[in-house]
Amino acid sequence: MTFPKPFYRFRPHPWHGLEVGQSPPNLIHAYIEITPYDSVKYEVDKLTGYTIVDRPQRTSAIPPTLYGFVPRTYCDENVRALMPGATKGDGDPLDICVFSERPINRGEIILNVKVVGGLQMLDDGEADDKIIAVLVNDQVWNDVDDISDLPDNLINRLRHYFITYKMIPGEDDKRVQILQAYGREHALKVVEASMKDYEMVYGG
Repeated sequence: MTFPKPFYRFRPHPWHGLEVGQSPPNLIHAYIEITPYDSVKYEVDKLTGYTIVDRPQRTSAIPPTLYGFVPRTYCDENVRALMPGATKGDGDPLDICVFSERPINRGEIILNVKVVGGLQMLDDGEADDKIIAVLVNDQVWNDVDDISDLPDNLINRLRHYFITYKMIPGEDDKRVQILQAYGREHALKVVEASMKDYEMVYGG
């Protein structure tokens, strides 16, 4: 039996088997692992592509946006070069946070999103950028083109979440630092760098 193209006879690996997006680095795909309703941190297992439980959230903070990664990206030397003070990339696909006006309460979905900015995050010395994007054709956020178009309070919530999401209550954890928020121009460079890192490690 033959299958029409494009057709996946078997489910593709979310990291390696999906496309980066329809017009990267501006319009890209976000594969969602965690929703704003999750008090458990889920992530895609790199070997199998199945979603696994990484850990229950240790604090009361929950993600203020949809959270996942960009397929066929990798954070290595090219991403590290864009992060002041980073010793290396974190060795993961590029993380992404997506604003959506309508509630989306399930993970393991693919979104078409527009890149508008990011957070420069150091995690124990490793470059761990968080790209910020908006859902394409969203009735509220679609006209946002840059992080400066978003309310400061929303960015502050993201900043607070990532500063605290690895904390163990009662302990003072200084491993995670948010250096700054950046706009669309730098975010596009980070996406391009992560695509280059992926090609260098895994091929085109």
